[in-house]
Amino acid sequence: MIFTETKLRGAFTIDLERRGDNRGFFARSFCQNEFIKHGLNPLVAQVNVGFSARLGTLRGMHFQAPPNAEAKLVRVTSGAVLDVIVDLRPESETYLQHVAVELTALSRTALYVPERFAHGYQTLEDDTEITYQTSEFYTPAAEGGLSPLDPRLAVTWPLPVSEISAKDASAKLLDEIESELKQRMTTGR
Repeated sequence: MIFTETKLRGAFTIDLERRGDNRGFFARSFCQNEFIKHGLNPLVAQVNVGFSARLGTLRGMHFQAPPNAEAKLVRVTSGAVLDVIVDLRPESETYLQHVAVELTALSRTALYVPERFAHGYQTLEDDTEITYQTSEFYTPAAEGGLSPLDPRLAVTWPLPVSEISAKDASAKLLDEIESELKQRMTTGR
C-alpha cells in the first residue's frame, strides 16, 4: 500500500501497490501492521456500505464525538465521489480546514479519515457505492453533523445537489454550534 499524507495531519490517501501479470493484479487494501507503522488506528468495528442512485447526491458532513470518535477508511466500489473531510480538532493548526479527494472505483484509492473529523461526499456518477470501515460502533448519542453547504467550510461541491436528506439539509451552521462543537471535540481525548 502507498500512504500519502494530506495537508491535514493524520489524514491519508492510500493507493494500492499492485502486483500484476496477464491475469490482472493482486494488492492489499488493508493491513493492521501497515496502519500501525503509519500511526493510524487499525481497529475495524464496523463496515458500512452506502449506495446513491443519482449523480449529485450529497451526504454529510457527519462525525462521532469522543469518547466514540471514529476513524474511517473510505473506498468507492462502484462509480465515483468527491469525498471531503474537515478537521474538527480544536487544538489542530488545521482546525476547520478541509481536503477534497476524488475517489473512484477505477482508481481504487482509499481515504483514511482520522478521529474527530467530519466526513461527507457528493456522487459524481449515477449508481455509486461507497464502503467504509469504522474504528467505532455507530453510537447515536455521539453523532453530529455540520451543514455541507456552510460558507465557513468553503467546500466547493462540483455539481448541483440532486438529492440530500432532510437531516443533512437542516444541519446547523458553524456560527450556531461552534462553541458546543469545540467542547464535544475536546471532551474525552
